Amino acid sequence: MKTLIQLSILTTTLLFIACKQKSNSATTAMKTVDVITWQKAQTYYIQHMDKAINYLDSLKQTGVNGTKSKYYFAKAREAFKIAEPFASYLNPEVGHRTNGPALPVYKEDTGKILYPIGLQKIEESVYEQDITDKDFDQEIKITQGLMLVLKGDMTKRQLTPQRFFRATHQQLFRLVSLAISGFDTPVSHLGIKETATSLNSLYKVYEFTLQPSIIKKDALLDQQFKNSIENAVKYVENNTNFDTFDRFTFTRDYLNPITTQWVNIRKTADIWEPTTTDPFNFDAPTFFENNSFNLNHFTAVNNRNPSKAQIDLGKKLFFDPNLSANHNMACVTCHSPNKGYADGLTTSLDNNGKPLNRNTPTLINSAFQRSFFWDGRSETMIEQIASVFLNEKEFNTNVHQFSEDILKDSSYIKAFKAAYGKIPKKNTEVIKALSSYISTLNSFNSRFDKNIRGEINDFTDQERLGYNLFMGKALCATCHFMPLTNGTVPPFFSETEKEVIGVPKTAANKENDDDLGFYFKYKENLHKGMFKTPTVRNVSLTAPYMHNGVYDSLEQVMDFYNRGGGGGLGFDLPHQTLPFDELNLTTEEQQAIIAYLKTLTSVPEDGY
Repeated sequence: MKTLIQLSILTTTLLFIACKQKSNSATTAMKTVDVITWQKAQTYYIQHMDKAINYLDSLKQTGVNGTKSKYYFAKAREAFKIAEPFASYLNPEVGHRTNGPALPVYKEDTGKILYPIGLQKIEESVYEQDITDKDFDQEIKITQGLMLVLKGDMTKRQLTPQRFFRATHQQLFRLVSLAISGFDTPVSHLGIKETATSLNSLYKVYEFTLQPSIIKKDALLDQQFKNSIENAVKYVENNTNFDTFDRFTFTRDYLNPITTQWVNIRKTADIWEPTTTDPFNFDAPTFFENNSFNLNHFTAVNNRNPSKAQIDLGKKLFFDPNLSANHNMACVTCHSPNKGYADGLTTSLDNNGKPLNRNTPTLINSAFQRSFFWDGRSETMIEQIASVFLNEKEFNTNVHQFSEDILKDSSYIKAFKAAYGKIPKKNTEVIKALSSYISTLNSFNSRFDKNIRGEINDFTDQERLGYNLFMGKALCATCHFMPLTNGTVPPFFSETEKEVIGVPKTAANKENDDDLGFYFKYKENLHKGMFKTPTVRNVSLTAPYMHNGVYDSLEQVMDFYNRGGGGGLGFDLPHQTLPFDELNLTTEEQQAIIAYLKTLTSVPEDGY
């Protein structure tokens, strides 16, 4: 009997061990299936950078006037667009020079001007053919040199989950903002076709990396993503005309499902936890959500993650005239919530009620900038607010000396202690609190946002046409980048563009305004009349327009741009960054753009 019991125990033990081994074997098999290799995708990116370099060789051989020059140029761009996600993620500056605007760049550290280079400069040469063979060869050589630098980075640095998801997210944003707007290819308008190239390459690297794991975990998601890519590519291939391409439909019905599914794919893969230091909220299903952007990325390091107490304090201070030396000026004086956080005046008024030189911009969404004031002289909002304190025509107070007059309202004692644990001795905490509050004045819940997200469907044909013109023929979105509609350049958002557009002194459009803008900083002729590109969100609330408030209506603004800016008006502007040519927009088209702009109204009720 004892022997039988022992045999039974032995048999049970052996079965348990066998089952456990089988279970461990299954687990190992599962882990093997879920192992994601990145080398094939990395090689794919590198190979296409090689192709771009080789196609530029062919372009050089055929010459700028060759019968196949446009063909080789298009092939070089196509190959670069496939390599771009990884390449430009690793080296944003060189990536931008390779495929950035064909404009001179002023290097602040050396005072030198770098003349236009890269694919967009080659594009001008190929399509306009106003260049010598020697200079054209030099353009190609320099651009190939940039690509070789990018290839070196791609070879030395391994593709990882973090780099992969960040890079692909950036590339999806390029489609929404840059490719379909013509920013990438302002002359050839190849950006529409290249959108299909980018989508196909996204699916290709997905196949190389994540797809086996996603099929195992969520086969339906895999199929949905495949269908969405195919549908979007088909839509592009059937609608390649730049002027008639329906960007509204394409974004809402084709790109948004892809971005939503890509977020779900990343979550399902579960191999990378998004950081909070990037410009994007990686969990936002589209780029048009109220929380699509990460505010911390745009905030000065010493003022991130403010507490509710600090924001509440900032809000109270915003409305308090005791911040100014003569107690008659508060932030709200020039930034009224009832006027879209502007003031409705041609130019701001000083602390004696006299006109200043420039118009008051809105504060709504102002946090998403890399420079402040019209001339961009402050790099952070904290610097901007400090300048208002120091300006003898505005608050005229000492930043380093706290004003005891504020404490006449005894509730401040409790508010400061709750926010900073003490009553400050300097205005430093006051400025930080104001910055924290102003940074909450954000809203992306306009009728446009709700329509492009598909939450409602009440866009009129005129508004839809206006959006498509804004993003296309009218070239608005090549400076007012979607969806922020300001000049902060996607997808890295590390700089806010300034432009020379030739704003006139009066609405008669007879002479150029004599305000030199950003020229004050370096005394460089390139910067004469250069001003920051503002947001056009809430523009229906913030008339008059331009840095000097010269235009009272959006109709006047549209007429100015339609005529080619100051250059089109006949002003001497050798460094104008707008095209000098007329846009040739009809009256109906201009009205459609204005109708669209009015759908961008969205004022935050409480600030947070």
